[in-house]
Amino acid sequence: MNFRHTSVLLEPSIEQLQIRPNGIYVDGTLGGGGHSYHIAERLTEDGRLIGIDRDEDAICAASKRLEPFTDRVTIVKNNYGNIREVLDRLEISQVDGILLDLGVSSYQLDTAERGFSYMADAPLDMRMDREESRTAWDIVNTYSEQELFRVIRDYGEDRFAKNIAKHIVKQREEKPVETTGELVKIIQGAIPMKVQKTGGHPAKRTFQAIRIELNRELTVIDEVIDTMIDVLKPGGRLCIITFHSLEDRIVKSRFRTAENPCICPREFPVCVCGRKSKGHVVTRKPILPSETEMEENPRARSAKLRVFEKES
Repeated sequence: MNFRHTSVLLEPSIEQLQIRPNGIYVDGTLGGGGHSYHIAERLTEDGRLIGIDRDEDAICAASKRLEPFTDRVTIVKNNYGNIREVLDRLEISQVDGILLDLGVSSYQLDTAERGFSYMADAPLDMRMDREESRTAWDIVNTYSEQELFRVIRDYGEDRFAKNIAKHIVKQREEKPVETTGELVKIIQGAIPMKVQKTGGHPAKRTFQAIRIELNRELTVIDEVIDTMIDVLKPGGRLCIITFHSLEDRIVKSRFRTAENPCICPREFPVCVCGRKSKGHVVTRKPILPSETEMEENPRARSAKLRVFEKES
């Protein structure tokens, strides 16, 4: 297995973590271990890195890549949404930093049988954790037309969501939609040709939407940010790399609320709600890839890094 993945915003994210040699850090999206390697090499034997991922292939690849640091690295198969549970089991109460690199990896996209890509024909899968029973097939073939419309509209932000959902339901009346190639053809039939010629690949948004729905990507990140801030030590940092506007919007909003949680009416002279700030947003504007990085890795073009520091 060749788990190929180029770590996005590597240098800025490592820099923003402000790694202490004897600190405890969490890479919640371990992947092939790209970011983790550079964290681990900055730690002494007194430091510790916990890598979390739900993809068995990623864990195998990262385990091999991080072999030089077995004295300071612990790898856990889980969802980063369960970070408190993971840390409790390891008897760790607080950490110095947390990194999340959201979205789908290059390996997952380029491995056709995983079903993430609209560029290759494969079974409708899209599971980040292949031990889960539900796949993209279930969403495409069992969701009602209204449910499909909601998913494609909300998670794909596709203006043709209603028509795409209608075409999927119509097609599956004849037979189930079995592969990514079949789904691509259905989507192409639902979008005007003149739009397809200028708007990028017609299936991109729908595939993104189904993947997000299946893996609960936005739900998990929305629910876990406050917990991650809570498990940081004073002065610890949470660094999150996003790849599309939906993720970035959630991170930006959660960070802003953590910094200023007050819900008192503006006309109140002093705060009486009792909600205290958890820290401050380090990145008023997100850190973006350099021109050089975008040229070398086109998949980095949409990446944004936001950083939150817990109150000291």
